[in-house]
Amino acid sequence: MRRRRLAPLLAVGVTATLAPALATPTATAAPATTPSATSSPATAKVALDRYVKQKPRWKRCEADAPAEFECATIKVPLDYRVPGGKRIDLAISRIKSTVPDQRRGVLLSNPGGPGGPGLYMPLGMQERLPASALAKYDLIGFDPRGVGRSSPVSCGLEPEEENWLRPYKAETFDKDVAWARDVATKCEEKAGDTLAHITTRNTARDMDLLRAILGEKKISYVGYSYGTYLGAVYTQLFPRRADRFVLDSAVDPARAWRGMIQWWAEGAEPAFDRWTGWAAERSETYGLGDTPKKVDRTFWDLVAQADEKPIELEGQPVTGDDIRSGMRGAVFSPREATEAIVELRKAASGEPASAKKLAAFAGSERPGTAGAGAAADAAETPSDNMTASFWAVACGDNSAAWSRDPESYRRDAIEDKGRYPLYGDFASSIKPCAFWDKSAEPATKVNNKVRSLVVQNEWDSQTPLPSGQALHAALKGSKMLTVLGGEGHGVYPNGNACTDGTVTGYLLTGKLPAKDVTCEATAESNAEARKNQKRDALPGSPLPDRAPDRF
Repeated sequence: MRRRRLAPLLAVGVTATLAPALATPTATAAPATTPSATSSPATAKVALDRYVKQKPRWKRCEADAPAEFECATIKVPLDYRVPGGKRIDLAISRIKSTVPDQRRGVLLSNPGGPGGPGLYMPLGMQERLPASALAKYDLIGFDPRGVGRSSPVSCGLEPEEENWLRPYKAETFDKDVAWARDVATKCEEKAGDTLAHITTRNTARDMDLLRAILGEKKISYVGYSYGTYLGAVYTQLFPRRADRFVLDSAVDPARAWRGMIQWWAEGAEPAFDRWTGWAAERSETYGLGDTPKKVDRTFWDLVAQADEKPIELEGQPVTGDDIRSGMRGAVFSPREATEAIVELRKAASGEPASAKKLAAFAGSERPGTAGAGAAADAAETPSDNMTASFWAVACGDNSAAWSRDPESYRRDAIEDKGRYPLYGDFASSIKPCAFWDKSAEPATKVNNKVRSLVVQNEWDSQTPLPSGQALHAALKGSKMLTVLGGEGHGVYPNGNACTDGTVTGYLLTGKLPAKDVTCEATAESNAEARKNQKRDALPGSPLPDRAPDRF
């Protein structure tokens, strides 16, 4: 499907009575600022009135796209403190309710990221959601500010500069510090006037402006991974505007964002232990060891061998760090992890091995933009857009989470490699945020009573179960659906009658379960999750292809 640039399409038409609600929906929604940095309240209201009066001029997104899939472009303020200042594009899309008489409102969505494009989400939702939900809602997609077709940002990074999950080594640490500083400097030089405003709080404000432009009193929402944090921030800023919110594969809001990256290391250890037990029980089939301890030793012996001399895999060297990095994601499916290690042992012995089963283990020095093709396929979108927008949010949402002392990252990486040997140093070592400017606003504290549904697999490769439980605790009005034995990142919909029935029921009726729900994963639902993790999906998939270095 070709993706062409959408011209800005503005018109006047929607009632201005929604503007006051947009300007001051809650006391927490207004950006923290000094009086000298903002317009007066009256001036700000007039400026926001102009935005609310926009009338999107919808047209077919692509000639080869379904006729009902429509796109438009609206304008939003770059800086909500000065709404009369610079404006940026927000690319939006929709598929209207199939049964207008049953329509409740709009269902917005976000695929994750930060930096994931969401313009094509309605296509994936249309494909996967039940007919009853398609009758209930207009499906609304959008590329978040700074992403894809929404005034995309760039830092001018080369591919090798986008590789950001780097293992700690004493001999390369100074080089990694220089890399982190250079990335931050490039971003400041290339997009410094914009990056400070590419934040989750401002994206939530864009969502509320979109709500007003569409003439809706409230929005419903389905967000995956990073999208759960975006949804939670929206409920915090605009609690009276939130209708039915599904937060799938959840981010712990108190750990955005350095702590969430560190969750990847913490969550990998229990998954690794689960894998050693699984493989040991099947030692006659796989031959990795008949006890968990022996399976563990088989793995670490391979790492040591590859550290001493990289293992050749179709002409590509696989180092011990590559094995550790690849295993973090692999162990969340014990069968696939076991099959991969069997193949890796073959390669280590010089025997032919399946490169397909070992794809996750080949080359940690590859660029960190896997999965970014959806954002970069349009000619006008910078190739580093997903990475640039990722850093804008990861650093700009909460600069206080990131130490300014490079040596503190050295200490953390060494300590966490000891605590979490599989991935601790990757997660805790130096990142560009150490050299980023201070956030324009304080981090959002999520603590509200908005009624929402948190959905979580037990074995999730990106947002571990405790992360989902933390978001559930922060959202006092929420209920949580946990899929015991559930593998993969992204739950709804997956063909499991228990999980799909619970989420769809909430979207259709607005009634949360009376208490938290536990569903059992099925072989079919886990297979569906694995398929979704691997496939080349449109950026609109409701269970998007997940890069190993994104939420």
